[in-house]
Amino acid sequence: MPDSAERMGATSKVVVATTVALSFISFWRGAAIVLSDLASTMYYVGGITEYAIGKSAPWFVMAVMFFSFAVRSIYMESCGMFVRGGVYVVVRDSIGPSMAKLSVSALVVDYILTGPISSVSAGQYLGHLVNEMAVLAGQPLHVDPNGFSVFFAIAVTGWFWRSNIRGIHESSGHALRIMQVTTVMVVCMLIWCGITIAVRGGAPLPPLPVPSQLVMHEESLGWLHGTFWAQLPMVLMVVAFGHSLLAMSGFETLAQVYREIAYPKLKNLRITANIVCIYASVSTGLLSILAVMIIPDAIRPSYKDNLLGGLAMSLEGPHILKLVFHVFVVIVGVLILSGAVNTSLIGANGVLNRVAEDGVLLNWFRKPHVKFGTTFRIVNLITLMQVATIVGSGGNLYLLGEAYAFGVVWSFFMKGLGVLALRFQRTDQEYKTPFNFKIGGREWPVGLAATVAMLFFVAIANLFTKKIATIYGVSFTLVLFTLFLISEKVNKQRAKAGLEEFNLDHQPQVDVAHLNARPGCVLVALRDYNNMEHLRRVLEKTNLRRHDVVVMTVHPISAGAGEFELQDEQLFGTYEQELFSRVVTVAEREGKPVELLVVPASDPFAAMIQAAATMKASRLVTGISARMASDELARRIGLAWEQLPEPRHPFSLEIISPDRKPTYVNLGPHPPRLWPEDVDRLHDIWLTLTETEGLGAKLHHRDVLGVALRRLEQELTSSEEKEEILALIREEMRRG
Repeated sequence: MPDSAERMGATSKVVVATTVALSFISFWRGAAIVLSDLASTMYYVGGITEYAIGKSAPWFVMAVMFFSFAVRSIYMESCGMFVRGGVYVVVRDSIGPSMAKLSVSALVVDYILTGPISSVSAGQYLGHLVNEMAVLAGQPLHVDPNGFSVFFAIAVTGWFWRSNIRGIHESSGHALRIMQVTTVMVVCMLIWCGITIAVRGGAPLPPLPVPSQLVMHEESLGWLHGTFWAQLPMVLMVVAFGHSLLAMSGFETLAQVYREIAYPKLKNLRITANIVCIYASVSTGLLSILAVMIIPDAIRPSYKDNLLGGLAMSLEGPHILKLVFHVFVVIVGVLILSGAVNTSLIGANGVLNRVAEDGVLLNWFRKPHVKFGTTFRIVNLITLMQVATIVGSGGNLYLLGEAYAFGVVWSFFMKGLGVLALRFQRTDQEYKTPFNFKIGGREWPVGLAATVAMLFFVAIANLFTKKIATIYGVSFTLVLFTLFLISEKVNKQRAKAGLEEFNLDHQPQVDVAHLNARPGCVLVALRDYNNMEHLRRVLEKTNLRRHDVVVMTVHPISAGAGEFELQDEQLFGTYEQELFSRVVTVAEREGKPVELLVVPASDPFAAMIQAAATMKASRLVTGISARMASDELARRIGLAWEQLPEPRHPFSLEIISPDRKPTYVNLGPHPPRLWPEDVDRLHDIWLTLTETEGLGAKLHHRDVLGVALRRLEQELTSSEEKEEILALIREEMRRG
């Protein structure tokens, strides 16, 4: 069949579903995901800010927590505007392409710093705890907290690097459990602090947050040290606020969870944001104040890298009880801080994937892992940057905190500036930042402008007061900005050279009318063009007079991709084009046509099930997974089917392996396949009941099964009988 691939590729149509298939979560789970980042700052922000500006630091931390309500409004307004394309497209269209690249560069720097400061902080807490336990046990063991924290941070980063390469991400349920444990720790700490203050007959509050109470040194003033600006009270207040802003780090995760928050989305986003801000104010803000009140001035500097550990050991009560609570505080800290490391990898991966989809990052970075299908090159790049940051810091938490505060404020400012620009370009905002006034028939966003202006002043202050952080942040930002410029130019020159061209049919959702697929079709799920054996087998044995064949790929939407949906042209990138080019080649080799479908989704299992149900497919066919066994893969797909609304369309699942027999599973209610001995046992029971017990010929085999199933259902509700039943079932499973 000469030139068949060229003929088919030129005329093939690809249906691209533009609505993302999402697994929606409650506002509680959304808040837990955000707080897994934001609440982790309670472990390090107090010590870092006090070292920079003195004992009045907790008031500035609390002020940042109150300011987070204003930043919350910016994110709510941004999320409320339906803008396809992500951060890059939004800023590009509102401010310009150069500012868009700078914005994304600053955001990636922020994510890169999240991992090191979180993992190093966890290492500091563990290192200090090891030393305290050694002293208590009378052992000469002593570890250098800085060196130990570097080792621990690299190990944690390596662990989550492996998880992200394999594509194993933490779920919202995992984040919720961590925050539940964290909440127990915070509540216990607050109650115990209250008891301590009452027993001591009170405790002095930190000095008031006024210029005269600020204690700044050359390191905290940076290039402003010794200049006229360092004498101005207002400048000092802005500088102090800038040193405290890292208390709000992780807030950008709010935008990431918006797309997966359940309906009504904006209402639930508001609840999520309020929960986050209130929780952070109580935990991070209040605990910072209590630490200064309770920990004696003489020993507090020794706890600057593990302030909550120092607070636990300074409470009133038996020493052994305080030590046990200290261990609990450290365990919770390791959990929440390590989770922030994983979030940083996921977030940076999502942002860079989005940039690649926008055409400003080399497609080479998006090539999936041969075995796991993840964008491993992007994960490798992020991990290398984080490890370099950890090693370069030498475990100095203050240095990392300064660098992180630098990245956080510029990320917030660029976000706010983009939203402010859109306010003058669009009028369809579902939510607006408060304090808007109409003057001369035009609405002026005073509240939004004031918040952006405050972020700008703090960003400028951080630029001049954090020498090393500025050098680090600007250098990384320029490196990424240059990479984006070069990549964009190279991508334009390549212009899809050497690949098939397809006619894209963008539809809001999967539609059988546009796919030309009859009910009862065979849906083949495909993502890796190196694993196409199951497609070849389906084409080989399918009679096209009875069943159409639809080849579907899921365009992965990362949890860190942000709150915006992709533009239509972003949903079918170079990788999808190369994938379907190979599909066309396989189909032409078999001499059979196929329908092509792209579905964007954060959960590939839900996307496959929803597509199969919409098309009334008779069979869903997948290849084996490198991440899980075929039985587990079938279970995950089955669970996704259970989440479909009633009535659920039943169909078969087939998992094809190149080197063993396929696995078949029926999704939905279906007659069980009984072993011959089970059929014999059923028949013997029926004979006994009809002849010996005298029930007669009206008794049927189905009656026996019905009674047995109802009896089993009743016994499963009894805790005693349930254990016996489960033991019998496990024994039967081993036999089968």
